[in-house]
This record gives sequence, structure tokens and C-alpha cells, in this order.
Amino acid sequence: MSKVEVLREVAPGYRPGRTLPLRVEALRQWRRRRTLVMGGVLAALPFIMIIAFAVGGGPDGPGGGNDRITLIDTATASGANFAATCLFVSAGFLLVVPVALFCGDTVASEASWSSLRYLLASPVPRARLLWSKLVVALGFSLAAMVLLPVVALAAGTAAYGWGPLKLPTGGSLAAGDTVPRLALVVAFIFVSQLVTAGLAFWLSTRTDAPLGAVGGAVGLTIVGNVLDAVTALGSWRDFLPAHWQFAWADALQPHLEWGGMVKGAAVSVSYALVLFALAFRGFSRKDITS
Repeated sequence: MSKVEVLREVAPGYRPGRTLPLRVEALRQWRRRRTLVMGGVLAALPFIMIIAFAVGGGPDGPGGGNDRITLIDTATASGANFAATCLFVSAGFLLVVPVALFCGDTVASEASWSSLRYLLASPVPRARLLWSKLVVALGFSLAAMVLLPVVALAAGTAAYGWGPLKLPTGGSLAAGDTVPRLALVVAFIFVSQLVTAGLAFWLSTRTDAPLGAVGGAVGLTIVGNVLDAVTALGSWRDFLPAHWQFAWADALQPHLEWGGMVKGAAVSVSYALVLFALAFRGFSRKDITS
């Protein structure tokens, strides 16, 4: 007889699905210092960039000559341009950190505090515990990715005005189309970061050291970026999630292109599903001693 069946016999009101509600787990994570610190860093980035442009004279200021045209060259054209620039400079690494932090710290931190076994003895079914923690971690990761462009759009509009999104290659997007396009960009970045989330979450179920899970996920993500830079790999790079991390740039074109984003999303989701499955399978068979 399983543990759940025994509990139902001795405790008729027991329902596995009611243990560790999402709101309880979300409140616990919200009160963590690292959540507030990460939120503060992401909210402060747009203001730091505004100050940097003011001190440096804008992207076209002294020393700004660059043959490569990027979104940074149009950062001060409008609030929408500034928000897109903030996403451009942070998508490669900065937005990786909160995903790895929220997903990698969630289970391993309980083990490091020696509270994991008490949670399971409450009793919270293992699958329910992982599911609650994963949903909350992904929710906080998405909130972090939404926070940055929202603050950047508000701060950029106050500093540079509201207007169309000027494209570095020429042309522009109408002001009314910029918010939906930026929302699409954020959605794709979130999907592309599911690989990092899967890595961090899987590592979190394998170790009692939160820093090891977070650092391992960030490190493996960096390795993926390095491998993508090796052009000798040719078409093999198409199977690397890092190869598609800036495919969202196709959303900031006069004519929306879906090809790269669809391929990138398919690769990321495929890797993430495998990693999440490994996390649930391994944790269900793991001896919990901490």
C-alpha cells in the first residue's frame, strides 16, 4: 500500500493536490532576499543605461563609432527603442541569471536548510512538491523578464519620448505596434530560457548546494554560447539553443518573420521537456537525507 493510500485511510480529509499550495510557495519565494535583490538589479538597469547615455553623449557620442549597426545605435530614438535596447544587452547573460537563480535555488535550498525531508513528511507528495516549486520558479522568471522591459519602456518614454520604434537597418514600426512586438520578444526570450530553467531545476534536484545548481546552469549556458561561436560546427549549431537566442530580432522588423523564432522555440522546448522529465524521475527515486 502506498504512502498516499495509507494517509487517506488514517486521514479521510487528506488530498495530495491541496498540499503546498502555489500561493504559499510563491509567498515563501517572494520573501527571499535574493528575489528582492534580483528585482532591484533588473529595475535599476534602465536607469543606469540612461545615465550612461547622458554621460557619454548618447550612442553616437564620443568614441561611439562602430561599423556594426545594432539596436544600441537607435537606443535614444524613443522609449520603445530604449526598451528594445535593454532587452538586447541583457538577453545574452543578465536574463539568464534570474532564471538559473529561481529554478536552481528552489529545491537545493530546501536541502541545504535540512528542511526538504520535513516538507515531504508533512506529507507533500514528491511530484506535487516539484510541480509547485517549478511553477513558482518559472512564474518568478517570467516576472523578472517582464519587469525589465516595462521599467525600460516607462523610463525610456520619460527620457526620450514616445514614438515609433526606429530600426537600425532603416524603416520603423508604428508606435501602436511596438508594445505587441516587444511582448512577443519577451515571450520568445522566456521560451528560449526554458533550457536554462530545465538545467537549473534538474541540477537542483541532484545537489544540496544551491550555488552549484545555479552556477552549473549558468556555466553550461555559457558553454552553449561558446560552441555556437564555433562556425566550424556548421549546421550542427542549429541544434544549440544558443544559436537561436537572438531570433527575436525578427519580431522587430516591418514584416514579422516567424521562421527563426519557431525553430528556436522548438529546440528550447524539446531540451527543457527532457530536463524537466529527468528532474522528476530522478527526484522520485532519490533518498532524501537532508
